[in-house]
Amino acid sequence: MMVIDYQRRLAAVSDELGRLGLDALLVANPYNRRYLSGFTAGDHGIEESSGLLLATRRGQAMLLTDFRYRQQAETDAPWLEVKVYEHGLTAMLEDLLPALAARNLAIEADYTLLSQYQEMGKKLDEKGVHLHPTEGLVGKYRQCKDEAELELIRRSVALNERVFQDIFAGIAPGQSERDIALALETRMRQLGAEGASFPTIVACGASAALPHAVPGAALVEASQPITIDMGLILDGYCSDMTRSFVHGQADARYQEIHRLVRRAQLAGIAALKAGMTGKEVDAAARQVIADAGYGASFGHSLGHGVGLQVHEAPRLSSRAETPLQDGMVVTVEPGIYLPGWGGVRLEVMAVVRESGCEVLGTDATWLDI
Repeated sequence: MMVIDYQRRLAAVSDELGRLGLDALLVANPYNRRYLSGFTAGDHGIEESSGLLLATRRGQAMLLTDFRYRQQAETDAPWLEVKVYEHGLTAMLEDLLPALAARNLAIEADYTLLSQYQEMGKKLDEKGVHLHPTEGLVGKYRQCKDEAELELIRRSVALNERVFQDIFAGIAPGQSERDIALALETRMRQLGAEGASFPTIVACGASAALPHAVPGAALVEASQPITIDMGLILDGYCSDMTRSFVHGQADARYQEIHRLVRRAQLAGIAALKAGMTGKEVDAAARQVIADAGYGASFGHSLGHGVGLQVHEAPRLSSRAETPLQDGMVVTVEPGIYLPGWGGVRLEVMAVVRESGCEVLGTDATWLDI
């Protein structure tokens, strides 16, 4: 397995701080923190952090945490200094930042509570340290995956497909959505996943018309639409796929809708390459569905980025006007949803390349009927 170069990632952030005239960055977002340090602990919500990463423009970096996570931080990131705060984060920063000559501190505005910002800002200002809210400073580096990340994502995708195949073989009329979802998430754990990358969606019959249906008591019935949207986390990296099918013989209407969604997906895949905007790729797939008269039944965007988070930048949507770059990983997932009948969504993950894209996984047989 390839080794992740955390030092290189931190160096890029240090250079960016220098360009912005900032002395240091306090990384609160757990995914950004893991990306820069390898520290795997998660947060129990935005209000209860397992630690923060402090990086300076001079190339210094350290993990700041409390007693509960000290050993894990030292194990996950042995190359970083770990500092344990006994009287709270702000109290530590009041002493630490002046000692580092850090007078201008960048914070992650999209992952900092307003109450924390106000308290920290007031106390640090008394020490001559000023807060500078920033957005996307680390996230922009996460968008293009390096080869080590791509290998981890490929493994996550492969395991996700295996889980689906294992459980699909046993799906039968009379099973509930809830039972199938539980079986899928249990199998993920049995095969070594950290867990699901999002709550598994299993939608039978009319419930399949809900893009984010919650598995309930509805039962599998022969010839009715079934949609399973599932993903898992393996070694920190997420996968995400959607399969739509029927148990038994598909009728003419289902075949029409399924094949139309598949054509739209193939159009999106064909348009997906470096230099294209997310808006252009979205439009390529959306036009296929609109031309067939189902435009109003495809109301969500075509896709999203996947990495340490199952939903991250970039986006494939009508508002995404930034050109895509080589190494970005996105989903391609058109769908048609018809209230009272059901729906079809087909989703694969793909790596953006200069000459096209690399579709991840080998489970293409489930996409054609």
